[in-house]
Amino acid sequence: MKVKRAALYLRVSTDDQTTENQHRELRAVVERAGWRIFEVYEDAGISGAKGRDQRPAFDQMLKAVASAGSTWSWRGRSIWPCCCGTCMPLAAICTCIDTTTPAGRAMFQMIGVFAELERALIQECVKAGMARAKAQGKHVGRPRGPPLTRRSCS
Repeated sequence: MKVKRAALYLRVSTDDQTTENQHRELRAVVERAGWRIFEVYEDAGISGAKGRDQRPAFDQMLKAVASAGSTWSWRGRSIWPCCCGTCMPLAAICTCIDTTTPAGRAMFQMIGVFAELERALIQECVKAGMARAKAQGKHVGRPRGPPLTRRSCS
C-alpha cells in the first residue's frame, strides 16, 4: 500500500503570532492517518486576505502539491485555494470534512461561503470603526512624522 504524503501549510497574520499550535495539531492528524509529511510551508506575518501571489509559501505549496497528492490545512476563511485550478483532495481537520467525497466537497464549499461572509463583515466593521474615528477627529492610518530611515550596521 502506498503511503499518502501531506504538505502542511501554516500561516499567521502577524509576526507576534506563532504557528506552533498549527504545526503540532497538523502533525498529529497526519500521523494518526498514517500519512507522511513531505514538506512544511509557512507564511508568517502575512494576512490570509492576501492573494496567492503575495503568499510565497502558499504558492510554492500549491505547485508542489499538484503533483504530490493531498494537503492538510489548519483552517481558513476562503475556499479559493481549492478552486484555483490545482485540483487536490483537502481534509479540513478543524471541521472533520473529507473533500474526497461529494458530500464533503459540498459541505466544505458551504462552510467556505460563510467564512467569506465572515471575512467581509469583519472588513466592513473595521472600515466603519475607522470612519467613526476619523469623524471624531482621531488620526487613522500610519503614524505621522518623518519617514522611517534604515540604520546602517557599521
